[in-house]
Amino acid sequence: MKVTLWGTRGSLASPGPETIRYGGNTSCVEVRGRDGTVLVLDAGTGMRRLGATIGPDTRRVDILLTHLHMDHIQGLGFFGPLYSPGLEVQVWGPASATRDLTARLALYLSPPLFPVSLRDLPCRWTLHNVPLGRFEIGGLQIETALICHPGPTVGYRITEDGASLAYLPDHEPALGARSFPGDPAWTSGYALAAGADLLIHDTQYTREEYASHIGWGHSALPDALAFARLAHAKRLVTFHHDPGHFDEMLDKVLEDARRTARPVELLAGREGGTFDVG
Repeated sequence: MKVTLWGTRGSLASPGPETIRYGGNTSCVEVRGRDGTVLVLDAGTGMRRLGATIGPDTRRVDILLTHLHMDHIQGLGFFGPLYSPGLEVQVWGPASATRDLTARLALYLSPPLFPVSLRDLPCRWTLHNVPLGRFEIGGLQIETALICHPGPTVGYRITEDGASLAYLPDHEPALGARSFPGDPAWTSGYALAAGADLLIHDTQYTREEYASHIGWGHSALPDALAFARLAHAKRLVTFHHDPGHFDEMLDKVLEDARRTARPVELLAGREGGTFDVG
């Protein structure tokens, strides 16, 4: 299973030299299985660049949305393969008690916010409420659960041949905890991340910044590390960077955190970064 980061920000950041290494696009991660299965985790602005790499031989793409905040769906209308008549596109997103997924996505993919309506896309698309539990796409086993973030939000665990990726890009496991990290059974996202070979996790804030953002649905890097240790994840990839955190600052925060990261291997989440899982 090959994992590629196409967007790692929590909101669009300046595309100038301050962000050249970490990038300025919002959440989008590509997962390719050994059998050619293509998953796209979230549809942030990084999705446009990903679309340019998908060749005509690809017959199906599955898009797995964690939630429908704008930074996670901004790139959907700019994903080139959606305009390929022969391509099968399956879109999976969290269920809602008020509107189905088609109605909620159509609020964005329709005038006046976007010139092309969802119903007019030429690809063969199908939208699903993502099941909570386990299902399969190609040779990949998918496990989902609701996690701690405002609005219906799911986290994903993807497994192939016993190797696993956990994807929790917007997640605040420390919220409401009497002591964190504490009992795994009461920790949001624990089952998805337990023993993961690679954990991509929200690290938007520094410890100092988090104090004034409790309840916003995001994590400080020290809390993400504590969560990774609690779950016995092997590698942690920093993700959902604050748009005001430029390369130099992110380098320093990462360097400081690595001093206490063991036994977790702490890796920088940068656009274009690739990871082999398994």
